[in-house]
Amino acid sequence: MCGLTGILQRRPDVDSLCTNIDRMRDALSHRGPDDRGSWIDRDHGHVALGHRRLAIMDISPLSAQPMVSADARYVVAFNGEIYNFRRLRDTLQTKGHLFKSQSDTEVMLAAFVEWDIEPALRAFEGMFALAVWDRARQALFLARDRFGEKPLYYGAHDGRLLFGSELKALAEHEHFASDIDRGALTELMRLSYIPGPGCIFKHYRKLPAGTYLRVDADLDIGEPKRYFDIDSLAKASPAPLSDKDAVDELERLLSASIADRMVADVPVGAFLSGGIDSSLIVSLMQAHTSRPVQTFTIGFDDPGLNEAAQARATATILGTEHHEITVTDEDLLAVVPQLPQIYDEPFADPAQIPAILLADLARAQVTVALSGDGGDELFAGYDRYHDIGRHWCKHEQENPAFRTIQAQWLGLKARVQPRKGAKYRRQRAMKRAGYDLPRFYRDAVSCWDDPQSLVLGGHEAPTAFLRHDMATATQDAQRWIQATDAQCYLPDDILAKVDRAAMSASLETRAPFLDTNVAAFALGLPQSQQYRDGKPKWLSRQLLYRHLPAETVERPKHGFEVPLAAWLRGPLREWSEDMLDPSRMHRQGYLDVARVRRVWHRHTAGMQDASPQLWCVLMFQAWLDSFPRA
Repeated sequence: MCGLTGILQRRPDVDSLCTNIDRMRDALSHRGPDDRGSWIDRDHGHVALGHRRLAIMDISPLSAQPMVSADARYVVAFNGEIYNFRRLRDTLQTKGHLFKSQSDTEVMLAAFVEWDIEPALRAFEGMFALAVWDRARQALFLARDRFGEKPLYYGAHDGRLLFGSELKALAEHEHFASDIDRGALTELMRLSYIPGPGCIFKHYRKLPAGTYLRVDADLDIGEPKRYFDIDSLAKASPAPLSDKDAVDELERLLSASIADRMVADVPVGAFLSGGIDSSLIVSLMQAHTSRPVQTFTIGFDDPGLNEAAQARATATILGTEHHEITVTDEDLLAVVPQLPQIYDEPFADPAQIPAILLADLARAQVTVALSGDGGDELFAGYDRYHDIGRHWCKHEQENPAFRTIQAQWLGLKARVQPRKGAKYRRQRAMKRAGYDLPRFYRDAVSCWDDPQSLVLGGHEAPTAFLRHDMATATQDAQRWIQATDAQCYLPDDILAKVDRAAMSASLETRAPFLDTNVAAFALGLPQSQQYRDGKPKWLSRQLLYRHLPAETVERPKHGFEVPLAAWLRGPLREWSEDMLDPSRMHRQGYLDVARVRRVWHRHTAGMQDASPQLWCVLMFQAWLDSFPRA
């Protein structure tokens, strides 16, 4: 895992490329502490690529980047791993390609030479963001992996296309444009993260997962082209398997994915929370190594949040080499000032705080850590999938006039019962959604209701929540919701959280559930094999029973939670008051100050828990203070 950045400019100017590219590259030093490199097109003066390397596969200088293909046509800067590179290498060798290194980057370049860009992307199984300059076509290609594990920002302004793994690299360019996108800010207040393709800066975007973009030297930027579509997996109707056959197939697919993701020339371990997904990953990892897997978890002082004992018991049964630390509120609070710098773009999932401490713990022992990310979205692990699907079915059958009355009644309840006001306003928004499942689901998971009025000049931005794929939605609401999360919540919240936390410690994370074959299998499962007996992730549980006692599997799990509501009333109150100072917010001119202050006063008075809404505002305010060009 590494960091990449680059420039494509309309006017030839080698001096400008030289002036900016190294500074942009070195803003990503945390993503790649082992080496750095730049490549500049000195013949034409249009393009420069920069790369910071975290050496994982073939740690020799032969794998340094940017790398040029054997025929000198392609130059690539690449972040991530191609897990099937050895199989691709064997195929390419039969076609006459020779290799100097043992790296997946060289195989990637040979694949471009042999098959061209899009067919090669379809052949890659992995996590990646890449920029490849095609000298023959004088064209730049940007691409991102199927599920969005690796980030890639891009945008053109003033005759220059800037791109990179993080915005802080783009901001180092002397012509970076720092205008805030109020549509993206609206979605941050709605969801606690900025869903792609949006970006906090209006001249830049996130490249969507499973797409690539071609940009010619004249900077004629079209829309990204999709080479992988999660919706197509959700629409598929594979032949159903018996329960036993389904468990066997899951074990076969997941075990193969884990084997591929354990290949590295550096130490590999795993996060272990004691939950179903991470326990399943570690259980199957043990079958692929003769040594105990190194596992990592953090515990909390607060007994209501501490699940370290559950992870420790799982580690003991599986025989792992377990590492654990107990963190105090002081440890967690000390991370808060670092959040804007680490997360680069405003991001308000409070689990970001323990994620950073967990990455630090793992990096002291290993360079790569496997995680259970993606298991909830693909195997219906969230209770909301079943609950919202059930509520939607009931909602569809209600008389529209009755829904209107209910919406008015919920608005009244929100005013007379402010402690539950946020809940009632969200329910009111759902009642107003009519027969629109995308809007119904988006409103069900929103933090601030009506964020367009909270953000001054705010407006609704296009996201995966509002893609109107009503055919799938009508056939199977739960599967549509899962596919939506896999395209929005998974890449832009869960994977962004893990990527930035891990990269702040120069740790590579790999997610075996995010294998194409595993995902296709999971999204094709009937609901009865995803949710049964009142429990989510039914099939995953059945597989885990083969490795752990039932009482260990069935222990309740809450995830990495922090006591945010209490912090905002206690140790973070002074900091929050400063961030929410009315004169500061009026001067900035982004948010409805009176509305924010009303919610803040209700929270501090104990009238309601508004910590999710307030954390969105606070993380934006802290980011404004921190980001150098905001």
